[in-house]
Amino acid sequence: MYGLHNAPFLPEGTIHTRVGGIMGSEDNFVIKIKGRGSHASSPHVGIDPLVTAAQVILGLQTIASRNVNPLQQVVISCTEIHTDGVHNAIPSNVEILGDTRSFSTEVQELIENRMRNIIEGICKAHGAEYEFEYTHEFAPTINWEKCVNVVDKVAKNVVGEDKVNRNCEPWMISEDFGIFLQHVPGCFLFLGSGKNLKASENTPLHNSTYDYNDDILLTGAEFFAELIKIRLPQ
Repeated sequence: MYGLHNAPFLPEGTIHTRVGGIMGSEDNFVIKIKGRGSHASSPHVGIDPLVTAAQVILGLQTIASRNVNPLQQVVISCTEIHTDGVHNAIPSNVEILGDTRSFSTEVQELIENRMRNIIEGICKAHGAEYEFEYTHEFAPTINWEKCVNVVDKVAKNVVGEDKVNRNCEPWMISEDFGIFLQHVPGCFLFLGSGKNLKASENTPLHNSTYDYNDDILLTGAEFFAELIKIRLPQ
């Protein structure tokens, strides 16, 4: 199996892949913290779940910096926070949502266990209650070497050797293609679509103003046509 993804953070018309992990896993989490609401003027009579949540959010960042081997790639992102408070009232409930990225089941397990320990410890220190949900959404995408070799040959035939990188850096984005590669040999690759020399100047994926670079459509089609020609029996 072979998969290709547009990449505005890479130069237009270039092809990038690598042996092994090219994209991370994605795990999602929901943290619900229950305190005791009170008037904003009287925090001492309540249990502030917002202050507790703030410490939890900061505490989770120590997992990557202090619990995981520095040579392992890990991202832990809190992306949403919701409360039932109002302008002059400390809330009773806070909900934190987010996701984590990594490249191995061992690190996934470590992250989940440490998150639970940190949440439990901080909530206990503040007298708050908590619920913690952790789900596995996408497996890491791990390319097979023999298939990377095929992609390298095909890509050089299509765009030229100077536009092919077969040892690109891995990215922490995730792709459902990863689960297929646990069962079938294959390779995932990126086709650069960035028009500017500086990647930071290109509109990133999932940005509301992103505009697909139509000029690379033919390059992608030519890649798959060449792949089929090389892989199918003569």
